[in-house]
Amino acid sequence: MKRLVLIASLLGFAVCMNPAIAKDTSEHLTAQQNKMSYCSKEAAAKDLHGDKRKEFMKECLSKKVDDGKKKLTKQQEKMVKCSKEAKARTPRT
Repeated sequence: MKRLVLIASLLGFAVCMNPAIAKDTSEHLTAQQNKMSYCSKEAAAKDLHGDKRKEFMKECLSKKVDDGKKKLTKQQEKMVKCSKEAKARTPRT
């Protein structure tokens, strides 16, 4: 019985660690990787090649992204409000 559990555990571990079965990692890209992907898709959509593509990519990647304060979703705003109210109501001992 122990042997069966061990084999099943190892098999399950092997399946989970297989990159072909693993979850898509595109959501874990850095900001720079996302920007590179976006610019590359734009260049392909404009059918740019060679020096024109290089120039477009250079210009696209050098553009600043609005890194200002990010807007909160309605749910996030609600959670911030509730958190503040809870802190105000909590008795201090």
